[in-house]
Amino acid sequence: MPQIAAPPDALVETTSVVSPSCPSSSNDDIKIATAGLSTLSSELAVVHGLHFVRAKLWRTTAISVALLVPCFWHHQIEAGDFASHTYNAWLAQLITQGKAPGLYLAWPRTNLLVDFALEQLGTLFGLGPSARITAAACVLIFFWGAFALVAAATRRTPWFLVPAIAMIAYGWSFEMGFMNYCLSLGLGFFAVALFWRGGMWDWILGLALTPLALLAHAVGFAWLVGTAVYVLLAERVRGWVRVMLFLAAMVAIVVVHVYVSHHFRTDSPVLWQFRYFTGADQLLLYGSRYNILRRAALLFALLCFGHGIFREEKKLELLQALRTPVELWVMLLFAIAMLWGQIFFPQHGAGFGLIAARLGSIAGVLAMCILGCVRPRTWNLAGWMCMMVVFFSWIYQDTGVLNRMEEQVQALVKDLPYGRRVVQTVFAPPGGRVVILHIVDRACIGRCFVYSNYEAPERKFRVRARSGNPIVTVSADAGKAMQSGRYVVRDEDLPMTEIYQCDPADLTHLCSRELVVGEVNGRIGYHPPRVN
Repeated sequence: MPQIAAPPDALVETTSVVSPSCPSSSNDDIKIATAGLSTLSSELAVVHGLHFVRAKLWRTTAISVALLVPCFWHHQIEAGDFASHTYNAWLAQLITQGKAPGLYLAWPRTNLLVDFALEQLGTLFGLGPSARITAAACVLIFFWGAFALVAAATRRTPWFLVPAIAMIAYGWSFEMGFMNYCLSLGLGFFAVALFWRGGMWDWILGLALTPLALLAHAVGFAWLVGTAVYVLLAERVRGWVRVMLFLAAMVAIVVVHVYVSHHFRTDSPVLWQFRYFTGADQLLLYGSRYNILRRAALLFALLCFGHGIFREEKKLELLQALRTPVELWVMLLFAIAMLWGQIFFPQHGAGFGLIAARLGSIAGVLAMCILGCVRPRTWNLAGWMCMMVVFFSWIYQDTGVLNRMEEQVQALVKDLPYGRRVVQTVFAPPGGRVVILHIVDRACIGRCFVYSNYEAPERKFRVRARSGNPIVTVSADAGKAMQSGRYVVRDEDLPMTEIYQCDPADLTHLCSRELVVGEVNGRIGYHPPRVN
């Protein structure tokens, strides 16, 4: 039977059971969360995980409910690209009904899972509820996947890191609306945890999750495969063989870099960028004030880690526990340093960018794996809780502003004739790191067509377009020019309406106007200064 939970310090200080991976783990945690989690175990790690959830049902349920609050606290979920995915799910419905001439549906190998879920759930519950259900599922899978990975890496239930993991779950990747990527990572975290501490049958389940991760996003899939292979090998070798394995992994990253550079068009790699994507970058969102929180989180994590090492009596065991998480984190930073600004694949209409920034989510979770190896203290949890309160308070305020802007858009487009083409030149305020280019998309559902919609011309998603269609441009370059306000309007584009920020002193104030032939669509309204 599980013991009655005690405060973190009491649990750690009074236990006489020592985990083979992390020193001084609690007896309660080992029995419930990690009993049998080794490749020699005759029982499924998944079964032990279910026992853990059952024993901690009220706690896990309360955490899950609290995690979902940001998905319901506003009229709409403000998360960058997610509005575009919801809009394109509506286009997919029109295509299946034969009401979208010139558009068709494709079945890409990746970047698919969330879009398909939105389409199918939308037919059952409507697109509004389906968006909330999908976003909630992505958050829960990401959070509990990261929680499971930290538990597998440390053989300790990371309760004191719950606030930090929650902030990463709602960090930059989520706020940018990269839901396929977040879902892929969550599935990948679960799979790696199974490979790391599970037996043969757990590996089979991990293998079953792998193609789902690929269907969601290729980057999450690639990280899953590379990490699982490395962990399985690293946990079974010692001495110089282990050192050679680490060096071989670094060489493999270089080989991939050389291969991609020679077979695809890329930008030059930015070797210094790893300094910005160590995990704390996920807290940089809608303005410069988030940088204060990022620095505070980074310094607090270093304080917790340094204090834990200083107070740890069994330092050799701690160093052994830290080895694999630290190696994975260092390899990820090295991979980030080798990345390019964009990769251009020939089958796509636009380059694939922001890779390093996306990997910040993984770096953050791996940092939690490192921090989770030190003995938890009550003040650790208190500090993370304080930062979490500030973080989500700021997100609530900033996404509330975006909700009010979206309500303005709904008022602007409600009287447009059905099928009117719309373009948007709406920019984030200075200091913001989250794009708000798709604030018009949801308002157009059932009313108008976003002519600058990026999904169809980029040919990375389900919805595709043929030349001459009346719904969306087939040129990714033209779509980017429309969004940046530098597109010269042609006669065949009309009639077309522009939504723009009409008051440079108040970027939340939106207006609409009809475009004419020969004008540049963004000549009126706010434009951010160009960065040379």
